[in-house]
Amino acid sequence: MKTAVLVSGGGTNLQALIDAQQAGRLGSAQIVCVISSKPGVYALERAKKAGIPSAVVDRSLFESSDAFDAAILEQLRRFDAELVVLAGFLRVLGKTVLDAFPRRIINVHPSLIPSFCGDGFYGLRVHRAALDYGVKVSGATVFYVNEITDGGEIILQKAVDVMPGDTPETLQRRIMEQAEWKILPEAVRMISEDFDK
Repeated sequence: MKTAVLVSGGGTNLQALIDAQQAGRLGSAQIVCVISSKPGVYALERAKKAGIPSAVVDRSLFESSDAFDAAILEQLRRFDAELVVLAGFLRVLGKTVLDAFPRRIINVHPSLIPSFCGDGFYGLRVHRAALDYGVKVSGATVFYVNEITDGGEIILQKAVDVMPGDTPETLQRRIMEQAEWKILPEAVRMISEDFDK
């Protein structure tokens, strides 16, 4: 199952996928390309080191979301992508892309959806909100992407304890290590098994 990974930054979730692929834990899924919405991000370096082709579709060069979506779609088609994984991709994909990949786009979010999700909840903002609220457990969720931000069907979730004295940064790191980096590759493997049937 040809898998495209969309990124916008450092690519830690991309690295978790690369590591899982190298360890034979992605099922029949194979990462065929990495597409970044920004030039010069470290995720592109990770792709290069792993020998995975990459492309940059720089959002700042497009006048509209529709034009950006069309360029993303063009790249996905160029690599014959069958599954699209959003791994720290800080753009909302529009209807054109969603319609081209029904139940074939997944995302990972650093909370237990439906908590601390939706428009404006990304990165450290999620963890700051969780700490401000005083939750004792947070975690991560992998879900199918639809037209509602963080609103698609849940595939996997993993809970992570919030520790006394946590900062948004320490909580973010623990959720990445204990949840995101585990359930994102696992979700890809599960989808690839269904795809093979």
